[in-house]
Amino acid sequence: MALIGLALAATTALAQTAPDTLGAIRARGQLVCGVSINAVGFALPDARGNFTGLDVDTCRAVAAAVLGDANKVRFVPTTSQVRFTALQSGEVDMLARNTTWTMGREVQLGLAFASVNFYDGQGFMVKQSLGVKSAKELDGATVCVQPGTTTELNLADYFRANRMRMTPVVIEQPEEIRQAFRSGRCDAYTNDASSLASFRAAEGREGEQYVLLPEIISKEPLGAVVRKGDWRWFDVVRWSHFAMVTAEELGITSKNIDSFMNSPNPDVQRLLGRSGEFGRAMGVDNEWAVRIIRQVGNFGESWERNITPMGVPRGINALWTQGGLQYAPPIR
Repeated sequence: MALIGLALAATTALAQTAPDTLGAIRARGQLVCGVSINAVGFALPDARGNFTGLDVDTCRAVAAAVLGDANKVRFVPTTSQVRFTALQSGEVDMLARNTTWTMGREVQLGLAFASVNFYDGQGFMVKQSLGVKSAKELDGATVCVQPGTTTELNLADYFRANRMRMTPVVIEQPEEIRQAFRSGRCDAYTNDASSLASFRAAEGREGEQYVLLPEIISKEPLGAVVRKGDWRWFDVVRWSHFAMVTAEELGITSKNIDSFMNSPNPDVQRLLGRSGEFGRAMGVDNEWAVRIIRQVGNFGESWERNITPMGVPRGINALWTQGGLQYAPPIR
């Protein structure tokens, strides 16, 4: 009996100390989302400070589900070095900033990856004038890389595995890395291929001198991250992404959603809250997905708005029905 009593007391204590991120967001009336710094296509503020991008849409979808308004988000630009501390400390409610899902980050940092909005891989960029066509030709090169990232570890692994030498030029701030590459301080610049494409797009005509080499040397599933322990909040973040993917699969967009309201398709009825109590079971209302689709759009709309202008094809980020990896479990 004593053991049972201790177990009950421990369970009660855990229940009392469990975080309530949803409650905190509703109380302040705003979602706080950690994003990248000036990442074209993913998180970029305009002259008025309004953010756009694929990661920005991830945050906005969650705000629409929880607060009813996709604009009720405060975006906090975070560096690679401080992003996890910002999340762990509660400075931000979630991260959506080109962060790779790894085992170490989940089991050692107390974080949980709720979704993948971009399946990426690490690549290399060089100047055309270098005359290099393959990463296998970079033996002896200097390579610009950001410290404290999976990118730095993958770089060392790749050169070691291919018995090549290289000298890393380790620079913390993204803009300083790019300037070092521009000035010729390093022969190559390595990062996620999406980030390299974003950098090249931001350079305008100057970007035409940069070449993305064909090798992809790692798996980099990028997505939304939350703190472990608040699993209701995890569910909301995860299923907000799945709602956008499901809407694209069903052909529901921000422009035609009204025509689907009386659809006899059971999958449509459940997504739009016309049947079932799935939203309420998750801690929001049953119109949560309708607001996401109306205010942010489906996943394909977000991609076309943010990533397509960079010249990046859907590729493995296409829906599973089109040979890609974007796949949402059923809402039922």
